[in-house]
Amino acid sequence: MGAEYLALVMVGALFVLLLVGIPVPFALTAAGLVFGVTGAGESLFNLLPLRIYGVVTNYTLLAIPLFVFMGVMLEKSRLAERMLEVIGHLSGSRPGGMALAIIVFGVVMGASTGIVAATVVTVGLISLPTLLARGYDKGITCGTICASGTLGQIIPPSLVLIILSDISGVSVGTLFAGALIPSLMLAGLYLVYLTVVAVRQPERMPPIDADERAGMSASRLAIDLAKVVLPPVALIILVLGSIIGGVAAPTEAASMGALGAIVLVLCSGRLSYRVMRETVLSTFKITGMTLFVLIAAQVFSLAFRGLGGDVLVDRLFALLPGGVWGGIAFMGLLIFVLGFFLDWIEISYIVLPLFLPYFTQSGVNLAWLCILVAMILQTSFLTPPFGWSLFYLRGVAPPEISTPDIYRGVLPFIGIQILAVIALCLCPALAVWLPHAIGW
Repeated sequence: MGAEYLALVMVGALFVLLLVGIPVPFALTAAGLVFGVTGAGESLFNLLPLRIYGVVTNYTLLAIPLFVFMGVMLEKSRLAERMLEVIGHLSGSRPGGMALAIIVFGVVMGASTGIVAATVVTVGLISLPTLLARGYDKGITCGTICASGTLGQIIPPSLVLIILSDISGVSVGTLFAGALIPSLMLAGLYLVYLTVVAVRQPERMPPIDADERAGMSASRLAIDLAKVVLPPVALIILVLGSIIGGVAAPTEAASMGALGAIVLVLCSGRLSYRVMRETVLSTFKITGMTLFVLIAAQVFSLAFRGLGGDVLVDRLFALLPGGVWGGIAFMGLLIFVLGFFLDWIEISYIVLPLFLPYFTQSGVNLAWLCILVAMILQTSFLTPPFGWSLFYLRGVAPPEISTPDIYRGVLPFIGIQILAVIALCLCPALAVWLPHAIGW
């Protein structure tokens, strides 16, 4: 058996280890070391210390814990809960107002946390009992919450985009600028769908009760809007604007975002030792998991390339019909299916390094490709029966919400996701126009 076919066996062994429950970092390291030493000898890993050193000293990756801290701080302080309530009351007496508010809230939370689980769980805990009590259709409610939560996969400053930047070599600012239009387009399509349903079937999404609206005067609503909603939105705009505009590096902007989150929570009177402790611990856990997978992926990557696996990938793509587009379709389908079983971090560091050299040689715009990958991952997170966001919501849903209710509710949003992916394929300018326009 040639060394390149041993690389293929190594990939199969990795997935076997994952399916039997071995944690991803240990599975990556074990598969890489065993097959790498067997096929190429110990000298293959002479450069491993330098690769690991490059990871832990990567300045761009320092933005990950800072952005996570910013988002977790807003969530743990329960400032996000108050934000959703205010946005919902802005809809007044219109049917579907709370559903529209959840999508807008998902955009804001996605731009502050970039963490799907945090957004889905937060919105589910806050809004599910309230919407059910107001007579909202169970499917509409569950679908809206899941779709809103997955927006954090694509909306800058998404952690997915930061990781893809490290893998592809495309600057973080370019990916943030490129993802802005597709992400807002997707959120806009969600809003259009919910508006149409509200107009045609208002009984499925009744407006806020008149007595409840009466308890929130226009002046109080305006004050709450200025105190609760506008400051976080302004912080997000300043952070993203400074990165996309080239004023600050991602790490510098993220540090200001983390500091700004502390100031916002302090001014709201919600800063406490408990909030700070929980925020720091959550940040350490999320960051530690991400970097541990990243370091383990260096072992696997060295072994795969040392065994000639990249040659095997080139041969595979040469056999696919449709040339480069056939390769993109194959990679997209593989990522979509793997998204049912693996987290986006594992997929990013297992699959993309194998395929990116081929697309680079073929002249594919890597910024567009990375944004397409992020949107495909987002679709996978939303798709039954294994979509991660569905599991997150199931974990916090009350007993009257059944799993079929959740599956039924997300189907229209999956259709919208697929339309957005097709639009991005047919019109790459959606992702590349803004970076080019501002000089990235």
